[in-house]
Amino acid sequence: MTAKRYILLGAAGYIAPRHMRAIQETGGELVAIADPSDSVGIVDKYAPDAAYFRDSRKCMEQMRGKADTVVVATPNYTHCGLILDALRIGYNVICEKPLVSNVDDLGVIKAMEGMSDNRVYGVMQMRLHPGASMIDGAKKSEVSVTYHTPRGRWYWNSWKGLATASGGLPLNIGVHFFDLLLWKFGGVVDFGKHSGSRDTIEGELELARAHVKYSLSVDSSLPAKREVTVNGTAIDLTSGFDNLHTEVYREILAGRGWGIDDMAPAIILAEQIQQEIQGVTA
Repeated sequence: MTAKRYILLGAAGYIAPRHMRAIQETGGELVAIADPSDSVGIVDKYAPDAAYFRDSRKCMEQMRGKADTVVVATPNYTHCGLILDALRIGYNVICEKPLVSNVDDLGVIKAMEGMSDNRVYGVMQMRLHPGASMIDGAKKSEVSVTYHTPRGRWYWNSWKGLATASGGLPLNIGVHFFDLLLWKFGGVVDFGKHSGSRDTIEGELELARAHVKYSLSVDSSLPAKREVTVNGTAIDLTSGFDNLHTEVYREILAGRGWGIDDMAPAIILAEQIQQEIQGVTA
């Protein structure tokens, strides 16, 4: 893909500045942004001439022919509809994780992509984290994952705290780690056991080349910790995220981006885990 002109949907969100920076650092042009909130002043740092819309669909329609790629950084539950609209209008798509919050939507998007001349790419930047290169997935391993990212009271009053909107903790915060492990150690051999409370989920599963134990939490009383331990060697993944979106864009522009089929296994696993503990977590 040789995309250089972008539309960013969800420009007021937490992750939006990383996309703005990635577009700038890879020589792209951010021609339009869309967000129902007008708290988008950060765009002045990257693209002060970008057109602003409150409505994402209106933005895509009116910018037809003036951009070639739509970046979706909106709440999880809106991804599928916006991706379908972008493909219908004629854009390539770069979508934040998770691609969808419902596994059934994967097939719908894949079918639409197949009828278009455009592609859908995911942002699974953990694969590009410097720590990922330290994980040897070629041999059978004992792996543990701790991903504790404390969140305040606001979290449970937002779409992120509602499983029907976010996909729950496995999809909303765990999908990056599940993707990394499946990518390194192969597919699920035994689904294992999983349990959880509203803010913490723990479990274990068997992959082709790894026995995995994990703990995901947004408990505000826990210190932040992002760590993968492989055969007793701990790999700290807390830092190193600053420019990973830029690396994702470079991969896409070089024709090495990850598509729907690449992202599907982690989304499927996350949904299965959420279904296993449904009714216990929010």
